[in-house]
Amino acid sequence: MSEFTHLHVHTQYSILDGAAKIAELISKAKENGMNSLAITDHGNMFGVLKFFNEAKKQGVKPIIGCEAYVAANSRFDKHGKENRHSYHLILLAKNLTGYRNLSRLASLGFKEGFYYNPRIDWDLLRKHSEGLIASTACLGGELPKAIMHKGESQVDEVMKNFIDVFGDDFYLEVQDHGWPEQKQQK
Repeated sequence: MSEFTHLHVHTQYSILDGAAKIAELISKAKENGMNSLAITDHGNMFGVLKFFNEAKKQGVKPIIGCEAYVAANSRFDKHGKENRHSYHLILLAKNLTGYRNLSRLASLGFKEGFYYNPRIDWDLLRKHSEGLIASTACLGGELPKAIMHKGESQVDEVMKNFIDVFGDDFYLEVQDHGWPEQKQQK
């Protein structure tokens, strides 16, 4: 199974969403023959240093990422229930520039965009996309939401936006936990 790498992984640092302890997670990945593993905690990079050091110690290639919260409009919109909504987006650093941009985005999510969650927006993504790989994330992502609830023209618009910002570094994420909503995405 060494050719498979989990690229959407939550650890104990994904508050209320992940319970995996980093050392045990990496150990299990290695036990299953994986030679690399990503960390993509929700809205933060708090566990990255521990993850990086532990992965290196255990001989597993660490892939640094984050499942960002992208504000539906602007990260500065912070009034009312409608501005609580955000989309999930997996971001992975493919090099040092990407890591720096990912760190910047995560920091700005807390510093400028925090409203129930640390949010970024498309303005920040356009400015800090260099060196990043993006994937559509779970059913909470903008593209899956468009597929489930909006028309084909909206899906095309969302896809165009992703491709304009990330180009060849944009990927579709596929998950199948047996949920009817996930089957709709295929």
